[in-house]
Amino acid sequence: MFRRPANSSQRTAQVRTSADHDHRAGIAGAVETIATWWAIAGGLLLLAVILVNVISIVGGIFWKPFPGDFELTEMGVAVVAFSFLPFCQLTGANVTADIFTSRATPRWIALFKLLASLVAIGFALLLIWRMSAGMLSQRQYGYTTAILQLPIWKAYVPALVSLALLIVAGIVTLAESGREFVQRRHV
Repeated sequence: MFRRPANSSQRTAQVRTSADHDHRAGIAGAVETIATWWAIAGGLLLLAVILVNVISIVGGIFWKPFPGDFELTEMGVAVVAFSFLPFCQLTGANVTADIFTSRATPRWIALFKLLASLVAIGFALLLIWRMSAGMLSQRQYGYTTAILQLPIWKAYVPALVSLALLIVAGIVTLAESGREFVQRRHV
């Protein structure tokens, strides 16, 4: 991952690398391992979605297009996007506005990280609540995709797992940010 060099005149939050996570042990380490493998699975799914699209395009030129390729793409990309959220939370790879933190003290940055963890947890709780209701509704009414007749509710399951992992990852980063904020109180 990209890591900006820090200098004495500018204190900015840096993206964490795997080397920075050597201190994570126990439950936090287990959460990080699970989130990493979940993101890798999401990456493999993205490769599968790309392969389906390549087959469909090449098939459309030389043979016959892949039926329902856009349905698989829609469902696959949605699952993939959610699968990266827990990993991004744990590694600090979410979008940040460095313009606001470029001159902030380490204590303020720790406070911003703490607040960001709270927002991530709140976001995940809200989405898990509403998406679980949406999944149950899709299942109850038997909605399927038009061409392949795939049950739509099944795409919600990995997204909900991702959101549950995001909640746990948010709790881990909240605890870490809280400790960092308290340690920086004398800085």
